[in-house]
Amino acid sequence: MKLLLCLCLALALALAQDPHGKKKDHHGQAGDQHGHGGDHHGHGGDHHGGALDRCKGIEMDAATENEEGIPYFFKGPHLYKGFSGKAELANSSFTELDDHHHLGHVDAALRMHYKDDPTHHDHIFLFLDNKVFSYYQHKLEVGYPKEISEVFPGIPNHLDAAVECPNPDCDEDSVIFFKGDDIYHFGIKSKKVVEKTFENMPNCTVAFRYLGHYYCFHGHKFSKFDPKTGEVHGKYPKEIRGYFVRCPKFGDDSNHLDRERCSHVHLDAITSDDAGNIYAFRGHHFIREDADKNITVDTIEKAFKELHSDVDAVFSYQNNLYMIKGHQLFVYRVGEPHTLLEGYPKPVKQELGIDGPIEAAFVCADHHIVHIIKEKHIYDVDLSVKPRVAANQRPLSHLKKVDAAMCGPAGVTAIVGNHFYRYQSTMIFVAGRILPLQERVSKDLLGCDH
Repeated sequence: MKLLLCLCLALALALAQDPHGKKKDHHGQAGDQHGHGGDHHGHGGDHHGGALDRCKGIEMDAATENEEGIPYFFKGPHLYKGFSGKAELANSSFTELDDHHHLGHVDAALRMHYKDDPTHHDHIFLFLDNKVFSYYQHKLEVGYPKEISEVFPGIPNHLDAAVECPNPDCDEDSVIFFKGDDIYHFGIKSKKVVEKTFENMPNCTVAFRYLGHYYCFHGHKFSKFDPKTGEVHGKYPKEIRGYFVRCPKFGDDSNHLDRERCSHVHLDAITSDDAGNIYAFRGHHFIREDADKNITVDTIEKAFKELHSDVDAVFSYQNNLYMIKGHQLFVYRVGEPHTLLEGYPKPVKQELGIDGPIEAAFVCADHHIVHIIKEKHIYDVDLSVKPRVAANQRPLSHLKKVDAAMCGPAGVTAIVGNHFYRYQSTMIFVAGRILPLQERVSKDLLGCDH
């Protein structure tokens, strides 16, 4: 009897330490001291406030997009939306995850985006241990969760990562599954499983398809890979916190120019001055492109020391840069160095007749009107008169949110997340019913070549 009691006590202690009975191996594949599953090092546990800060070097468990293209990153019981959102409990968006206490964290995630497969199109699949959950618009499909082998026959349990791969990226519409050194290509229609070896790529703890590219997260680094062969081209691995997370500082040896041009984190503000120079702001840095297309990157603090970082909106008027941060307006004389005009900063309400913060602002050439975007509406402020008043309020016709905007010879450029749209005029931007061609900020605006 004493022996039985001791054995029961030992078992209880073991379960208390690891209720799911899982341990990661040296690749970090199931949850242990390497930080993939939350631990005493503070890489992702839900007990330590600092561990929820993505800029501290959290190693995510899974990643995918929702149906609106917003990235979702999973870590332990938490979910991060976008590249700068704070941690929230995953069960607040995927309620039924809480109904299965015996399951671990989300091992892998993907969004089916195959229009030829209406049964699964725009569904989010979450893989936990031996189960798969299928959600449509954050509602669990009837009959789920199911065994992974039932939905994806031939695919093992306890996965490391998964990513969708539409044709022609893959030979047919497929899902790529990762477990250790093993890679499985699963045909959506054929149900055929092809095992492959990606010799040139590290073992992935997260696989993520974004803007048509495929990324393998491993530790704090990532590599872009060919989904058919696993080949990695270019200068990889790179730091995740430079391209997929908005962080003020994560290393002094980073290539700022490459990072800022190619980052997936949205721009905070953008404008072009009278000389044709473009200024784009993100976090603590800004990108300057001159009329000859030469691009440089510097810190906001160095060039605009009174601002330090995090600009909400900026516009150019009469050789001055009007920069809005929160409820304050800073006005700088364009030149080297940029000089803050005497008496500034001043309240946005006092100078522009509208309360800050605002989302975006722009002035078109030879005009005295600054167009201000705030809370899905656009206002006109005449800069040639005082006191200034925000007038002519109109709703934006089809863009739910604008992160930054500028006006130039090509018309109005509106930036939404990682994309931008060009409009021939302010009137078309405000009242137009047809969404223009969607272009990529990193590639088509900032010239990122990878």
